Amino acid sequence: MSNFAPSDSQSSVTETTIMSHSSSVDEFLVQFWGVRGLIATPGSNANRYGGNTACVEVQVAGKRLIFDGGTGLRPLGKHLRQLQQPIEAYLFFTNSQSNRIQGFPFFAPAFVPENRFHIYGSAASNSASIKQCLCDQMLQPHFPYPLQVMQSDLQFYNLIAGNEVQLDDVTVTTALINQTQRSIGYRVSWQDLSIAYVTDLTNKAEPTDQEQIFKLVQGVNLLIANATYIPPTANNHESSDLHWQKAVEVAQTAEVKKLVISHHHPDDDDNFLDQVQADVQSVFAQALLASEGLVLAVD
Repeated sequence: MSNFAPSDSQSSVTETTIMSHSSSVDEFLVQFWGVRGLIATPGSNANRYGGNTACVEVQVAGKRLIFDGGTGLRPLGKHLRQLQQPIEAYLFFTNSQSNRIQGFPFFAPAFVPENRFHIYGSAASNSASIKQCLCDQMLQPHFPYPLQVMQSDLQFYNLIAGNEVQLDDVTVTTALINQTQRSIGYRVSWQDLSIAYVTDLTNKAEPTDQEQIFKLVQGVNLLIANATYIPPTANNHESSDLHWQKAVEVAQTAEVKKLVISHHHPDDDDNFLDQVQADVQSVFAQALLASEGLVLAVD
């Protein structure tokens, strides 16, 4: 279990696309349920990569960890309802902006009394706790039902950047990676394997943020990071130049084994993202762009 008290040989990464895989205690799997930043982007031009906002599921050592609760949390919840009950999972939020929490009110397993969810997050820029942020978005007139109608056992934990969460033999390390957005980055370590989830990279990071980022992701088997939103990429798609260079720079400097770029801009359609992936791979061969349904086995 966590150490927090609740508050009111060269490894490889294998790609597959199994939508209903459930891991055993000796597996380490990463599945993407939402890969967009800012706002959900449904449409025929987003079929291949998907339009839901951030949600990544990690199954490791028989435990289920969920990073961010964007709209991708809803299809994940529908999938979990099909599994054997009860369900216990650990939710880690990078920040409390709407694209990271907006799927939580629609997370069906949270309404089932037998289930238990451990919810972790740091204080927002206005000092609100993760519990308060999740509660606030479920108040009228934003949502018809308050958080209290969720009948599962919800346990909230206030994270401070730099803290470590120990879940038996799985270690979750945290770091502040973006002071402006108060965003937390995570590293999940198990045996000699590790992944990092760092999704608020910026080209204007403070030196202290840069140091924390590189320390957190150093040598991981898999780094999940964002591309930065800068013109002309984010606006008129004339070029994918610089759209992804920060993520590649971090991956190369920290000597990570594989890079997955996620949190795609809402204006980035399938064809454009195909070109971005080709450009990224021409510089960093062990890189790809995240798409909904993508499953990566870390072994």
